[in-house]
Amino acid sequence: MKRIPLPLLAAGLLLLASCAKQSDAIKVGEYASLTGKEAGFGQTSHHGVVLAIEEINAAGGVLGKKLELAYEDNQTKAGESATAVKKLLSREKVIALIGEVSSGRSLEAAPIAQAAKIPMIAPAATNPKVTETGDYIFRVCFIDPFQGTVMAKFALTDLRARKVAIISSVSNAYSVGLAKFFTATFTKGGGMIALEQKYSEGDKDFRAQLTAVKAAGVEAIFVPGYYTESALIVRQARDLGITVPFIGGDGWEDEQLLKIAGDALNGCYYSTHFSPENTDPAVGKFVGKYKARWNGEVPGAFSALGYDAVYVLADALKRAGTTDGAKLRDALAATKDFAGASGVTTIDQDRNATKPATIIAIKGGKLQFHKTVAP
Repeated sequence: MKRIPLPLLAAGLLLLASCAKQSDAIKVGEYASLTGKEAGFGQTSHHGVVLAIEEINAAGGVLGKKLELAYEDNQTKAGESATAVKKLLSREKVIALIGEVSSGRSLEAAPIAQAAKIPMIAPAATNPKVTETGDYIFRVCFIDPFQGTVMAKFALTDLRARKVAIISSVSNAYSVGLAKFFTATFTKGGGMIALEQKYSEGDKDFRAQLTAVKAAGVEAIFVPGYYTESALIVRQARDLGITVPFIGGDGWEDEQLLKIAGDALNGCYYSTHFSPENTDPAVGKFVGKYKARWNGEVPGAFSALGYDAVYVLADALKRAGTTDGAKLRDALAATKDFAGASGVTTIDQDRNATKPATIIAIKGGKLQFHKTVAP
């Protein structure tokens, strides 16, 4: 009989042990924009995801097993989310997917997850079309019809504006949808959209659009875009002498917003999902744990939603008692009154979360909790 040298035998045993260890884990996939133009979205969401998985594992895991995270960076590039999800499903054999913050990139991935019958939970993709993809697609955030309504009513009642302009992106599903829902509520409430100006993702010069807006004499300007373009728009508007308030949605949610536009944002407002200044004890507890894990970094809305997405998944796994896709899907659909960092989550019949919105005010170059608006 041929003898196996001890070093090779030991290496083989270690490999077998490693494989056994991996097979004992429940593998969860995440795809996010960790680099590229909107890396701020993905990085903060990813930090929330990692923190939640570490906490769950420290508490003993789920179904007697640890959670193992496999993640892919889509680099904020069109088409890369589909590639990332295919890799996570085929190579990593994940039982569920977390991601993405962007509605557009979520819409790339959702059909793939649906076809594979693997549940996907979007932390912050607010466009209604995301969950309309199919019955395996969920989210733990509110949707744009609610967010658009909230900001339209805020413009009418809090700002007392009756004549506004909209500056939206033609190439962003999130921006197009939010502008549509804002317009419907604002005009129904007696307001008038004086004009809507368009731009494309990646644009840097908005003076032509802003010159037209200035001439219209509006009382407020709604910019349903992502933080890079939105910040540049506000900064250039102030340079042109436009002093009215700008309002936006959760696409403004990133520390780069203030870094780009600074004091030009004073007097502006946006809707989002969470504020670290909220006095709710659950929020304070989460903020403390997050800052301790990430070297003092203050969590944003996408941090809280990424964190909650993992905990909602873990809760569903416990109730399902299995990682089977169909049973896990049914357990996710039955989620009710789940208390998390971003509030209480109940999944409705369309697999959307019924959640309150938070209004952030920008004063003195700082973000301030303004108020919470219930569904």
